[in-house]
Amino acid sequence: MLKWVIWLLVLANAGYFAWSQGYLASMGYAPPQVREPDRLNAQIKPEAQRLLNAPRDTAPESPAITTPAAQREIEAAAPALPPETETEVRPPAPAPAPPAIETAEAARACWQAGAFTEGQADGLRAALTLTGLPASSWQLIESRSGGRWIVYMGRYDNEEQLERKKAELRELKVAFREVSGGLSPGLALGTYSSDASAQQALQEVARAGVRTARVAQERAESRNFTLRLPSVTPAQRRAVAALGAPLAGKSLQPCN
Repeated sequence: MLKWVIWLLVLANAGYFAWSQGYLASMGYAPPQVREPDRLNAQIKPEAQRLLNAPRDTAPESPAITTPAAQREIEAAAPALPPETETEVRPPAPAPAPPAIETAEAARACWQAGAFTEGQADGLRAALTLTGLPASSWQLIESRSGGRWIVYMGRYDNEEQLERKKAELRELKVAFREVSGGLSPGLALGTYSSDASAQQALQEVARAGVRTARVAQERAESRNFTLRLPSVTPAQRRAVAALGAPLAGKSLQPCN
């Protein structure tokens, strides 16, 4: 009799174990499973829970744990709030850009005029000083032109005499060119930068058979001046262009 009781207890324990572990779920026998949110709904006053080991003076109050059911009750009891209106937040307008410092009046350029003789340059220098322009804003640049000498034949009285001399030079195979200005009508048998060079050339053409040639200065040495405005504003350029007579009819041109 005792043996059967023991075997019944063993079978009962084995059946309970199989039932609690879900081995009999396929036969429809399985323990009820408790999942969320059932665990939260089963809590009793979860908001009353406190940490007992926290300091009383400094420990922050723990937020109450609210179950889904309690949350729904709080939402139902809360007064209805008007819907929030969306307000468009626009970024501040950018500050206006400062006015440009560079203007057409401030644009600088280089201008020049010339050439002026020595006397014209003196009058122009005095006029520029009276305008009040800075001395550094203008320059009078001197350039020298050396004298020019030629081996010369002439001046001839008429065109017929000139043509006869040309024919003679062609026969002697001596090069020539016609001259202009105060020496016209005449012929130049060579052009030289000094009187000594021209005298030496005269001897050579004499050996070639030319007997009536001589040395003459075609152009005297001269000094010229160029007005240069290296970097002036349009207003300064207009002030110089308005000088009138001191410019001797010369106009300002962009620098090369």
